[in-house]
Amino acid sequence: MLGVRAVYLALALALFASSASASSDPLIDVLPVGGAAVGYVLRHERSTYRGAEGGADQLPLYLYEGERAYLHGTSLGLKFKQEDWRVDVFLRYRFEGFTRDRQPTSTLGLAPREPGFDAGASLRRHMSWGTPYVEVLRDASHASEGMELRAGYWANDWRRGRLTVRPQLVLAWRNAKLNDFYYGTSDYHAGAGLDLQAALYASYALTESWNLIGGLNATRRSSQISGSPLAQGGLHSEAFFGFLYDFSPKQERWVPQSKPLIVKALYGNSSDCDVLQVTRLNCTKRHTVDNTDVAALHLGRKLIEGAGGWPVDLAGFVGIQRHFEKTYQDDFWSGMAFFKAYWYGFGWDRWVHTRLGIGAGLSYSEQISQMELHDQGRRNRGNWKLLGYLDPSFDVRVAKETYLGVGVSHRSGAFGKSQFFGSVNGGSNYIYLSLETTF
Repeated sequence: MLGVRAVYLALALALFASSASASSDPLIDVLPVGGAAVGYVLRHERSTYRGAEGGADQLPLYLYEGERAYLHGTSLGLKFKQEDWRVDVFLRYRFEGFTRDRQPTSTLGLAPREPGFDAGASLRRHMSWGTPYVEVLRDASHASEGMELRAGYWANDWRRGRLTVRPQLVLAWRNAKLNDFYYGTSDYHAGAGLDLQAALYASYALTESWNLIGGLNATRRSSQISGSPLAQGGLHSEAFFGFLYDFSPKQERWVPQSKPLIVKALYGNSSDCDVLQVTRLNCTKRHTVDNTDVAALHLGRKLIEGAGGWPVDLAGFVGIQRHFEKTYQDDFWSGMAFFKAYWYGFGWDRWVHTRLGIGAGLSYSEQISQMELHDQGRRNRGNWKLLGYLDPSFDVRVAKETYLGVGVSHRSGAFGKSQFFGSVNGGSNYIYLSLETTF
């Protein structure tokens, strides 16, 4: 029988494609502690904004479940559970507003109303007839300074073979600051109001690990929003479709006698070569456009060893990176969270152990680097602090569980096709040397 956990996971991840993001976290108790999953979703919406650009929006999905902390797509949080009750405190991305590079025609002449981050807390209880919840959100990015209160209900699943369908209802009260920031103008001030959303999410389990995911939702905006000159009439609606790969059902989580900590230190130079050119060794130029550097520290743990019987290990990392901007601007910090897969099945391993690694996840920067300012400025494009993160590398073992390596620290915005990454097309690359060991 296909894992019920994988079905729940696929349903839950589909929700994160929703720009309304109007629900308490549906990923509760989906993965076991130490579980991991990745996926990708294409979303099409009828925006609340009049004259909004159409086309499919892309959303990469990364999920990790710890004992107390978790990364759930666009949410990072802490969890506390007692029998059927669950309390979460979290930081969540708000899919609302518009950026410089994707500005609706009704907002021309206005400054961007950029998406932000909400700090929130939720309380939910599982009942025999479904799962009701309440949630409070407060802008933590100093964008709107607004607040939202939500009451929602997840109905129990309807299953037929490999197909699972799950409906949801949400009532959301938004205060005046939140509504006015995203839909107000100099002549119109949006007050507080109630939004109502209905949604239907579905998953089809292809295998124990692979799932197709999709869904439909519609939101009736309050009169305070629909009356804005920036808004169009009718429902805000969305449809989305994608896939998910869940590492967790495939095998037991790798559990050693102790819990070794992976520590990696690196130092890199800016490069105007793109990440594919560097990995193919077609271009390794450094400091040709600007003379900036980075130093980073990554901390991680191995999640799965020998995944699927292949010579592949999966690890999870969090890291901090210091940007040395030299004379261009003040130095600053960035942070990242990512999965990394290592392939070590080479014929020469009996003489020298080598491995190829590819990391993928998220990077948040305290400010925009000179590299990205230059790269985007020459093409008259905007910038974004939250971007996708890639970390391809090649390592040679120099001692027991100690590796010397070379790689690329890369940030980019999914070719301008992801609202989650500010619709940014471009980024930055730093070619680095690293030393990694395990304690």
